Amino acid sequence: MAGKHGHPSFAVRLSIAMIPVLSLLVFLWLSVVRHGFPPHLSLMGATVIAGVLATIGKVRWVHLRSSMVGAVSGTLAAIYILMLIGILIGVWVRSGIVPAMIYYGLEAVSPRWFLPTVAITSSIVSLATGSSWSTAGTVGIAFMGMGQAMGIPAGMTAGAVISGAYFGDKMSPLSDTTNLAPAVAGTDLFTHIRHMIWTTGPSLTLAIILYTVLGIYVGGRAGVPDPGLGASLASSFSLSWWLLAVPVAVMVLVIFRVPAIPSLVAGIVLGALTGWISQDVTLWELLSAAKSGYHASTGSKILDTLLSRGGLDGMMDTVGLIISAVTFGGMMEGAGYLDDITEGILRMAKGRGSLVLSTVLTAIGLNVVAGDQYMAIVIPGRMYRKAYRDMGLHPKNLSRALEDSGTLTSSLVPWNSGGAFMSHTLGIPVVAYLPFAFLNLINPIISIIYGFFGFTMDPVDPDDDTPRSTSKDG
Repeated sequence: MAGKHGHPSFAVRLSIAMIPVLSLLVFLWLSVVRHGFPPHLSLMGATVIAGVLATIGKVRWVHLRSSMVGAVSGTLAAIYILMLIGILIGVWVRSGIVPAMIYYGLEAVSPRWFLPTVAITSSIVSLATGSSWSTAGTVGIAFMGMGQAMGIPAGMTAGAVISGAYFGDKMSPLSDTTNLAPAVAGTDLFTHIRHMIWTTGPSLTLAIILYTVLGIYVGGRAGVPDPGLGASLASSFSLSWWLLAVPVAVMVLVIFRVPAIPSLVAGIVLGALTGWISQDVTLWELLSAAKSGYHASTGSKILDTLLSRGGLDGMMDTVGLIISAVTFGGMMEGAGYLDDITEGILRMAKGRGSLVLSTVLTAIGLNVVAGDQYMAIVIPGRMYRKAYRDMGLHPKNLSRALEDSGTLTSSLVPWNSGGAFMSHTLGIPVVAYLPFAFLNLINPIISIIYGFFGFTMDPVDPDDDTPRSTSKDG
């Protein structure tokens, strides 16, 4: 049915916009769920369908291509960081840095308190660095090794790492998403961070309580770590406390606001020098670990599986997945389909609670459909900014909702850049750690509850633009 001036009505536009989304869901079910294929081809197939529909709808191909290229170019820095972390992991394992982190960690942490320790330590590291990816790629892989040695299920360990890593990624002023969300919403950085404490603080507290209870139960059953693992590490690598100076140096660089890429490059160079000095490895062995990853032969099947990782080659499948996902998102945005879907959701937002709910669901949906957390923040931030203003709500409420959902759920979607990275780096499927990523699951729920009950939903005073608290639904 046509609208005014012969243009399609909104209902027709929305129906067309949903066709690529539904196609993607069907493709993913057939390929991933039924047959265990990677989701790359599903995303590419849905991109083709979106492109065909847009072309039929008279959208110029040059515009669609520009949108796809823009979406991919927006992730190039993240992709390069991903590649560097693959190199860093390979070099750090071969240089004995990761084995040293595992070895000394096994001596310091009790299995009963392992999970809350992982969550708290990851929180501190990511808060200092502002990067969930750097946290997972350094201390995260060490914790995975420690957990495996203690008999802790890998999904629980990965969930604790991710919860802590995303706490700092969300709350640190050094984080890119923490800077992006208030910029899109129309507020300032530190107002945004202070406002997030109300939702993120209780979420982390509940998560640590759950990890403590779970850790006491599982850690008590796991018992004492196998001493043979430590012996295998010590016989395969020359281990010393000073090896831990390299990850500390990288964290110090980031704390002092050295950008992520130079910091990672410094970590790779320092790791290579450390391996050359402490492990007596050759340049070609280090280059091989950087390119193809390290292939362990410690005599322990558990350690060989754990330490055989890293390298540039190992990250390329993940890079391809990210490019496929953001290309689909770029096609959907260029065709105007994301705007149509978001507008459809916005039309259902009649009150403050439903507005927050719509924001959260839109950001989660874009993490699924667009495959990129930046788009999950920028697009709903742009679309809902006027709605929050018209409802008299301070823009920090929008920026908080964007991070409570867009930032935190990116790691829960297998083909999203966050989920693809965490899955590959930690060596475990997303579905295995998803039930245990407590912070990432709890935070969006708390944000929605606050929206409906009005807790900390600050309005803007129409006279002096000064926010004040309210608990009444408006």
